[in-house]
Amino acid sequence: MEYLVTMTTHVPDGTTDSALQLMRDREAAHSRKLAEQGSLLRLWRPPLQPGEWRSLGLFAAASSNGLQQTLASMPLHVWRSDEVTPLSPHPDDPRAASSIGGTEFLTSFTIAIPHGTSPDAVTDAEAAESARMKALGQGPLERLWMLSSPSGWLGLWKASSPAELQAILTSLPMDSWMTVQTTPLSRHPSDPGTDGSGP
Repeated sequence: MEYLVTMTTHVPDGTTDSALQLMRDREAAHSRKLAEQGSLLRLWRPPLQPGEWRSLGLFAAASSNGLQQTLASMPLHVWRSDEVTPLSPHPDDPRAASSIGGTEFLTSFTIAIPHGTSPDAVTDAEAAESARMKALGQGPLERLWMLSSPSGWLGLWKASSPAELQAILTSLPMDSWMTVQTTPLSRHPSDPGTDGSGP
C-alpha cells in the first residue's frame, strides 16, 4: 500500500548549526537506504513560509504499522510530526513517471455529482473521465490514487506552469463537478525519484 506523508520538522531552540547539519546528513543517508529497500518512493518540498521545514513523502508499506516503523526509523522523527494519508490504487493510474519536463504538482480532487443527474449521465461522464485520464497518463499525469473518501482522488502531474496545469484540469470531462486543490512541488535533495540533477 502507498501513503502520502506530510512531515513537519520543528528544530529545538539552541540547536547548533553543526548538530543540525549532522542530523540532515543522517536523514539523507537513511532516506537513501529506505529508497533502496523500496519503502521511500518519492520526496518533495511544498511551498514553505519563512522558517518552515516541511516535506512530502510517498512511502510504500505492507500496513500502517509497517509505515509507522519506517517513519520512526528516520533520524529526524525525533523533531518531526507526521500526517499520514493512505492511498488506494486508482483504476486509471499510469504508474509511470512522465518523461516530459516541468514542475510537479499534487492535486486533490473532490467530486460532487449535481442533484438530479441521471445515472446514465453519471456513467457516461465516468467513462469519459477514465478515457481522458488514460490519455493524460501518456504525458502530464504521473500517478493517480483514490483517497479514503469515495469521491476523492489524488493526482501527481508534471506541467510547464500552473496555467498549463489549469488548462489540463479544466479539460477533464467531470471538471464542473470537481473541487481541486493544487500544491506545486519542488525537488527534495533526497528524492529517490530523480537522478540528483537539477537545482
